[in-house]
Amino acid sequence: MRFDVITLFPDFIRQCAQVGVVGRALERGLLQVECWNPRDYATGNYRRVDERPFGGGPGMLMMIEPLRACIAAARAAAAPAPLIHLSPQGERLTQALVRELAAMPRVMLLCGRYEGIDERLLQTEVAREISIGDYVLSGGELGAAVFIDAIGRLQDGALNDADSAVQDSFEDGLLDCAHYTRSEAEGTRGVPAVLLSGDHAAIARWRRQQALGRTWLRRPDLLARMALGDADRALLEAFRKDWQAEQDGVDR
Repeated sequence: MRFDVITLFPDFIRQCAQVGVVGRALERGLLQVECWNPRDYATGNYRRVDERPFGGGPGMLMMIEPLRACIAAARAAAAPAPLIHLSPQGERLTQALVRELAAMPRVMLLCGRYEGIDERLLQTEVAREISIGDYVLSGGELGAAVFIDAIGRLQDGALNDADSAVQDSFEDGLLDCAHYTRSEAEGTRGVPAVLLSGDHAAIARWRRQQALGRTWLRRPDLLARMALGDADRALLEAFRKDWQAEQDGVDR
């Protein structure tokens, strides 16, 4: 898969892409990350890429001309791809959307800076606006890094164990269950007995119940969107009873 990132800070994107799973995917040839700097397409001695907005107000806006030329050059470099503007005004990034984008051969990301981008360019050049959360950053580069990591790790061969992605939070609409590992200092203290039992069916059932319960406790909005089967409802009800009993014990 290929990412083309339009950014005033290409070194930041390149450095982020060299780390961890994404870095290994790049080394294995599973991902390609190319950066395009609008300043390279600006004119004049100072290669300006920002200008004051009509109507006044604080801050500057990214100019149309260098951005449009930069986008055109990026588009011409490879097969057609949607241009995604990373914006707090866009639709929320979800794991389902990540899966959708991960199936594409190429994605182009537009990183804004300053107070934003001239609306006329957004209307004519951008296919989609996507937000990574309800907050404001100094620019789109951190969002682009999130995209590259979330999408890149789903490419075949990016993870050493493909099942890792299948069991992640949000993959089936739920949060992941708690996990425990061997520790010389802690031993097995605090580890649920079922995880030490060797009973794989019981372990799978416990993990499913914990995922349901954790989602109920922390993100009930996710559960509200799901249609649980009889088995899941029974697991969740048992979790609720155990949780309430623990709370009653603490309250005493």
